[in-house]
Amino acid sequence: MKKRMIIMLTSVGIVFGLIFGYQQFGAYMMKKWLAGNGLPPATVTTMKAAYTDWQPEVRSVGTLRALHGVDVVSEVAGIVKELHFKPGVRVKAGALLIELDADEEQAQLDAALAAAELASITYKRDKAQFKVKAVSQSQLDMDKADLKVKRAQAAQLRAIVDKKHIRAPFAGRIGVSTISPGQYLKPGDLIVSLQENNPIMVDFNVPQIQLAELKAGQKVELISNAYGERKFTGEVTAIDSRVSTSTRTVKVEAKVANPAGELLSGMYGEVRVQTRHSERFLTLPQTAVSYNAYGSTIFLARAAPAAEKAEAGGKPAMPLAEQVFVKTGMTRGDQIAVLGGIKEGDVVVTSGQMKLKNGTPLIVNNSVQPAFDPAPNPQEH
Repeated sequence: MKKRMIIMLTSVGIVFGLIFGYQQFGAYMMKKWLAGNGLPPATVTTMKAAYTDWQPEVRSVGTLRALHGVDVVSEVAGIVKELHFKPGVRVKAGALLIELDADEEQAQLDAALAAAELASITYKRDKAQFKVKAVSQSQLDMDKADLKVKRAQAAQLRAIVDKKHIRAPFAGRIGVSTISPGQYLKPGDLIVSLQENNPIMVDFNVPQIQLAELKAGQKVELISNAYGERKFTGEVTAIDSRVSTSTRTVKVEAKVANPAGELLSGMYGEVRVQTRHSERFLTLPQTAVSYNAYGSTIFLARAAPAAEKAEAGGKPAMPLAEQVFVKTGMTRGDQIAVLGGIKEGDVVVTSGQMKLKNGTPLIVNNSVQPAFDPAPNPQEH
């Protein structure tokens, strides 16, 4: 029995030993297989983080409007007798623009003036007779009242005649008109547009988060696609007293010099407001930054550990990807300011990071770099 027990225990031990050995061998082979099948390398572009001078500014799209602008209309009905302006030219304040036929009203005015003159003579004569008690006080009062009525009637007719002579309310540039001599105008009919475009006003909206950076007197640059990259300069003149509850933006008004009258009311343009003095920021392409629920991240291209030997064939070890959190600031065109998380000289992955994980080997190919223009322009191909 003792001999059988020893044989049985020995057999059991051998079986367990074989099982344990098999498991260890399988684990060793799996580890070796995984070691030979690591993360595949990824092709990316990189650049070194560097400081650049940055002029903080607020950007928006604004609508241009005239300093003074009005559609000149007729207040009274009448036939156009004569035009005294040419479309597209500047006129002075008070310049006669159009004359309506006022012969009938002028005749009525002449009759009213004659009646007023007769009433004045009658009043003066009765006033002299009143001193010698030749007329009563009531007669004198009636003469005085009649003189006032006649003069009021004459003034009313003179106002109607004056309205038949339509004048420019202020100096400005005349627009295009379709009015012709002999045409009948009704009250309220449009005659011509009159715009004073020097200086010209620009209205634009700014998010409330940037409201504290704005104040009256700040320098403004306006760029209109009608004149390429040419810049028109001006200044902020007013900031609205309330923020829109629907858009959470505030309306800002700026005045821009326009001596040649090139900018017209109704145009739009890009507005840049310089808010502070020039500053220096670590600047990267916006494509380098990834955003998620935990914050903003970038990938750095770190050198392989010193313990890692050079690859076969004498090639150096590939750099490895390392994901880090960063604090970002303002954007400018294709650029973004990085306020923390990296330092000057760090090699940052600028494109291709969507397929990266920590430790991914990197193949750097900088033949085509992502856009990094502070003031990009749309391109058509």
